Amino acid sequence: MSPERPPVTDAQSLAAALPVDEEAAARVARRYPLRIPAHFLSLIRKPQDPLWRQAVPSLEELSAWDAPDPLGEEAQSPTPGLVHRYPDRALFLVESRCALYCRHCMRKRRTGEARAVSPGALAAGLDYIRRTPALREVVLSGGDPLMMNEEALVSLLARLKAIRHVEVLRIHTRVPGADPDRVTERLASELARFAPLFVNIQFNHPAELTEKARLACRRLLSAGIPLGSQSVLLSGVNDDAQILARLFLGLLSMGVRPYALHHPDPVAGTRHFSVPLERGLALVSSLRGRISGMAVPHYLLDLPGGGGKTALLPGVAEKIGEGIYRIKSFRGEWHTYSDRRMPA
Repeated sequence: MSPERPPVTDAQSLAAALPVDEEAAARVARRYPLRIPAHFLSLIRKPQDPLWRQAVPSLEELSAWDAPDPLGEEAQSPTPGLVHRYPDRALFLVESRCALYCRHCMRKRRTGEARAVSPGALAAGLDYIRRTPALREVVLSGGDPLMMNEEALVSLLARLKAIRHVEVLRIHTRVPGADPDRVTERLASELARFAPLFVNIQFNHPAELTEKARLACRRLLSAGIPLGSQSVLLSGVNDDAQILARLFLGLLSMGVRPYALHHPDPVAGTRHFSVPLERGLALVSSLRGRISGMAVPHYLLDLPGGGGKTALLPGVAEKIGEGIYRIKSFRGEWHTYSDRRMPA
């Protein structure tokens, strides 16, 4: 068995593997870190293909657009790294590293080796969860929780499971598609101890549904862990009805329930991935009736300013002007949302 190839983590290594401008890639990586696992790198076929756009740094990331945290996570963090936005659940950002640093990442502001999550932050988050009986569900994210040392992840899950009012645990990850060899039978067996534990995986294009990804998902499913997908609608990646249909049907064939299609967030450094809301609504509408209802995910918009995720359904989104909408939040409050972008 050949040794595992290391991930690409610097512009020089990237230029040796792909036809990129090394100087430009280095400039971007100084602000937003670079990491592409060997598996994901092997799937890139040509410049600007859907996987290239997700993984390879682009000077477009340095354009000025919106804020690093437009969704207001920091303002809704009672302790560093824990976001309490919804009444009964909390988002626990337990790891700063990812297998793949997605160029469209909503948390570009906080991912990377240099932003490691401290033991003190984890302890403070656990303490807040213990002191907040309204929390019945905890979502582990980051970064990517499956990048944690296995022993540390299991220990954290055990401490969460010991909190009486925490009934459900969830992990958000991209590892099964981006670096599937990390999902071993041992890891799946360890995670199975913490049922009910749900794993939601980010898959954005049918090319990511490889045999290795299927095996990783099969290992988790065989351990009794339900799987869902959280895709992101991205310009130049999957903003096409046929691509979305292939992606969602492919996921369903792998035992992964297409759970959410997220409208791209207006995060600094991601302007080139934006899709008009009207187009997203039309794409999802075109899928209904054409493919199994089980393969059609919720189309979700995370309202800027901390309004929370809202499923875009009839009566929820109303167009009131060119590129301007009224969106009803989960609290029943109306928010104004605009597709108009600040100039680059």
